[in-house]
Amino acid sequence: MMTTAPKMTAADTFAIGGDLVVNRMGYGAMRLTGQPANFGPYPDWDAGKALLRRAAELGVNFFDTARAYGPHWNERLLGEALEGDPQAVIATKGGIDKLSPTQLLRDASPGALSRHIDDALAALRTDRVDLFQLHWVDPNTPIEVSVAALADAQAAGKIRHIGLSNVSVDELRAAQAVAPIASVQNRYNVRERDQDAMIDVTAAEGIAFIPYGPLGAHPMKPGAPLAAAAGQGTRTGAQTALRALLDRAPNIIVIPGTTSITHLEENVLA
Repeated sequence: MMTTAPKMTAADTFAIGGDLVVNRMGYGAMRLTGQPANFGPYPDWDAGKALLRRAAELGVNFFDTARAYGPHWNERLLGEALEGDPQAVIATKGGIDKLSPTQLLRDASPGALSRHIDDALAALRTDRVDLFQLHWVDPNTPIEVSVAALADAQAAGKIRHIGLSNVSVDELRAAQAVAPIASVQNRYNVRERDQDAMIDVTAAEGIAFIPYGPLGAHPMKPGAPLAAAAGQGTRTGAQTALRALLDRAPNIIVIPGTTSITHLEENVLA
């Protein structure tokens, strides 16, 4: 039997930046890329688009991608699949280029970020990115300088909200001194809980916390994802793990990724 969209309540949503309301069960698109290590285009392009559209049918309206996924290819896939969907909120990230399956180049200089934003607009087929996140802090560019460049793009109408990824609380504070920060995306799951302090800070300040690796998967370390014991009211261990994150704080938006429509439907039931 095909899964139908669950009925959403206020507790199932969060307003990113105070005005961009999304369902807290999102979708992380990183795996819709080539292999190994999420490099190159997704080999079954039409199936990837079908999965994204099925997610939207199930009520998922928050989709997370990044320039580094592919690179570029993942943003293009989402742009093709979700173009014209008024409910779809797409978050992307910049400041990193993927040069090979094992080599990343961090460049969050103002010039690079300006180029990454323009590329994202073209790939996503939109005139404004809903949420543009600094993927990593560039060791050669102070975070304040990177965020100032994002603020300039925001003022120009190219991005709606600014987010951060892979940051500490101190780095969040430095960024906030330059511009409002709408989200933080750091690695977190029921076994890797070193971000509890960040969750408390962001929850208190109305900032979205978007845990990546919510089921323990790691793109650079192949292996079995998190195996959580199924609990009462859930159908799979994955549902148990996702539900635990959603219950941790009301500002958490989970972004499990999958290439299977069956797994997608099971995750949404969390």
